[in-house]
Parts: sequence; C-alpha cells; structure tokens
Amino acid sequence: MDKRQVKTRKAIFDAFVRLLEHKNYNAIIVQDIIDEALIGRSTFYAHFETKEDLLEALCQELFSHIIDTASDFSHAHGLYKNSHIKEAIFLHILQHLEDNDNNILGLLSCESNELFLRHFKNSLKELIQSHFLNNQTCPHNNIPHDFISNHIAGSFVEMVLWWLETGREYSIEDMSRYFYHITEPLILEHQHE
Repeated sequence: MDKRQVKTRKAIFDAFVRLLEHKNYNAIIVQDIIDEALIGRSTFYAHFETKEDLLEALCQELFSHIIDTASDFSHAHGLYKNSHIKEAIFLHILQHLEDNDNNILGLLSCESNELFLRHFKNSLKELIQSHFLNNQTCPHNNIPHDFISNHIAGSFVEMVLWWLETGREYSIEDMSRYFYHITEPLILEHQHE
C-alpha cells in the first residue's frame, strides 16, 4: 500500500471512530463515513466493500498490534523486567489501553461497544490459548481449554470495563496484579507443560 492509500485508509478509520463516539453503529451509513472523511464514494469502496468490512479492518488494526506485541516478549515497554512473564502480558495489554491509541478506550465504552468488545475478547482468547494453555482437555478435570481461554478472556474484558467505569482509579500495575492473582491458579493448572 502506498503512502496515499495509507493516508486515505487512516482518514476513513478516523472518521468512523469520530462517528462512533456520538452515533450508534447501526445508525451510521456509508455516506456518513464518506462525508466525515471528506472523500468520494469510489475512494471509500476502493478500500472497503461494506461498512462491516470497515469495522472488521478497524478491529484488526486496533487489536492486532496490542496482541502481537504482547506475544513478543522483547517489545513490551520494559514491563517484563520486574514482573512475571504471564502477568506482564496482561500489563502490556493494559498499557496499550491506557495509552489510548486510536481512542480505543472511547470505542470500548461507546454506545456500540459490544462490537469492539467481541473482537477484543476473541483476540484475547487466541493469545491465552497460544501462550498459556495446551490445546487439549486437561486430564485432571476434563475441562476443554477453549472453555478456559473463553472464561479468562471474558474476565479480562469485564475487568477493563469495570476499570473504565471506576474512572481508571487503579493503576494498570495494580489491575494486572489483581487480575493475575485471581486467574493464576486457573492458568497454572492448565498451562503448557
């Protein structure tokens, strides 16, 4: 993708995010995005076939960087130095949320947040499955690891929502510590051997 295409794509993403801040996703039409981004209809359709494609691309853009860098222990804002690796992965994700790149916190708390929360949870499930769990059922309790990863990812998303609702009263270090303290027994019981 050349620089002009990257710039146009960013303008579309930014316009879509601005619209979502004050309008429900279902009420937004492609023409709204075009008008907000100050682009032509053919330009929009050169990048995205539908509004749903735009949503999917935006979620991929928002969450792939967070999840991919959380998986890469060498790129973690120095967070792994003083922290257990598994706890630091959660801390790393919270750091990205706190930095609020691309107004991600606004999207997670906007009227249409369920769309973003679902993508966020699915991305977290993949991270948890690949870094903490075996891909098979635990022989001790016969619980599928997909169930465990879904439970942990869902708990993390709920924790983030609670953190936002309380005005981010607690530091990300505290939140990461609290979350890992609660989930550590589950993770340790089902982790890679």
